[in-house]
Amino acid sequence: MPHQLYIATRKGIWIATSTDREQWSLWGPAFLGTQCHHVMLDPRDRKTLLAASRQWHLGPTVFRSLDGGATWKEAATPPQFPKGDVRERAVDHVFWLTPGHASEPGVWYAGTSPKGLFKSVDHGVTWAPISGFNDHPEQHKWVGSDKDQTPDGGKLHSIIVDAKDPKRLYLSMSGGGTFTSPDGGESWKPLNSGVAMDFAPPKPDGSEYEYGHDPHCMVQSPVAPDRFWQQNHCGFYRMDRPSEKWVRVGKNMPAEIGDIGFGVVPHPREADTAWVFPMDGGGDWPRTPIGGKPAVYMTRDAGASWQRQDEGFPKEQAWWTVKRQAMCADRGTPAGLYFGTTNGELWGTVDEGASYRCLFRHLPHIFSVTYGEPA
Repeated sequence: MPHQLYIATRKGIWIATSTDREQWSLWGPAFLGTQCHHVMLDPRDRKTLLAASRQWHLGPTVFRSLDGGATWKEAATPPQFPKGDVRERAVDHVFWLTPGHASEPGVWYAGTSPKGLFKSVDHGVTWAPISGFNDHPEQHKWVGSDKDQTPDGGKLHSIIVDAKDPKRLYLSMSGGGTFTSPDGGESWKPLNSGVAMDFAPPKPDGSEYEYGHDPHCMVQSPVAPDRFWQQNHCGFYRMDRPSEKWVRVGKNMPAEIGDIGFGVVPHPREADTAWVFPMDGGGDWPRTPIGGKPAVYMTRDAGASWQRQDEGFPKEQAWWTVKRQAMCADRGTPAGLYFGTTNGELWGTVDEGASYRCLFRHLPHIFSVTYGEPA
């Protein structure tokens, strides 16, 4: 069975392929010179590839490939706000792609900047806005500003279709917080209890902020769907349903490292195991490894304790970071973990982090790395 890593970068798309997870070949680029934020293989048919790309001449759009990336065709109707939108929103770039539930072949979701939620029911050929979110009467309060927060605009990301219920949706926004819908996107409510907002003044009555948070990444455990992990601007969290309160398990990280980062990856078979890549979030937020010494941290006890993993990494003067979409796991035994860096390196481990090696160097700035097993 082939293993593939789909690599979206600031200047195009590459695909890494292996049959044994040891020797890798690199194909590409596609869309050379254009920003590509996310590439995903549909796990339901294992042949449909979707790519979120910001083309210089076509603008923000989605492309589809049915031949492993050899050829691509643009969506007939890409994600876009309706003409005459009262808030004058226009999609700057498509940031996130999520395939629908296993029971709904052809369904995909997309998140954009400025923050919008869109859906396709025909394998990504046409997209329509989910008005229950985009036009919710409170949405303008949730998102803050349509030209906000992150360096290149606010993001709607981490779209999750509940493995147990295709109508139950989750999403996160940077900034704005995390939200959930029980009815396929028609109605929404905030899901931020327990999450810190260190950048906001305390409320006079001591109560929590209902929204306005800055989640960086949220994932659902593939083996225990009632467990969610969240990496946030203000810490690392876990939530176990039926609770709707997040617990800051990142407080158990070493104090000198902290619990700030972008991505989080759950183990494919062990509910209590997950990985994060901490970065320096102090001072002017350099977003680099603490002290220039990169390391992954792994928990095997649901966040009660953390183990540093740095075998194979540079021991000093390494100042790259790993973005929220740029870290993933395969389904091997033992599990493999892969991530791309802002200086264009692709790293991997096939022993669950006991040792890492650089698979490829000299790619452009990497936005995302996703794993797939094509048919």
